[in-house]
Amino acid sequence: MLTRVYFIRHAQPKHDHEDDRTRPLTGEGIADSEIVLDFLKDKGIDAFYCSPYKRSIDTIKKTAAYFNKEIQLDERLREREKGVNGNRYGMFQKRWADHNYHETNGESIAMVQKRNIEALKEILENNSGKTIVIGTHGTALSSIINYYKPQFGCDDFLRIIDWMPYILEMDFDRQQFISMTEHGHIEKEFRGTNRADKNDLDSDG
Repeated sequence: MLTRVYFIRHAQPKHDHEDDRTRPLTGEGIADSEIVLDFLKDKGIDAFYCSPYKRSIDTIKKTAAYFNKEIQLDERLREREKGVNGNRYGMFQKRWADHNYHETNGESIAMVQKRNIEALKEILENNSGKTIVIGTHGTALSSIINYYKPQFGCDDFLRIIDWMPYILEMDFDRQQFISMTEHGHIEKEFRGTNRADKNDLDSDG
């Protein structure tokens, strides 16, 4: 019973929008969501799930409308909660080096992974043999990849940090992970920083 999951990391958001939950896509991001539709429209999607954050919803809503499907929101699929002083130098690398580390009132990689994997396993249980889309975020998706491929770490996330949107397929036999395939991405510079600066970023996405 092959279950195919297309994870869609959101398109480019307006980084100067303060509220993480309501942060919208840029004009380019809205246009780039059409590429997500073009890729998925012949894939026979059975169901759509998403983080409740606006940028993730807006990246897949045209595709859901194309299939005449509702997007089912799941709070567990949201991005990492940032806490006090979460943007300090080196915090990003510190969390990836120690998955249990987090700033005050923030979430660790392990915490993000736990709730995202709980949501994913429930989705797999309810959609065995189907093809589904999950709208997600950079750190949230990275925590899922790390769960099935523990070697995935900080350098791997830095490789994909500029990919907005990013389309990743995972195939499962019921709950058993089978394979992972990258299908495409659009590179958008993250927060206007250069590659060297990204090594010191506290960035989630």
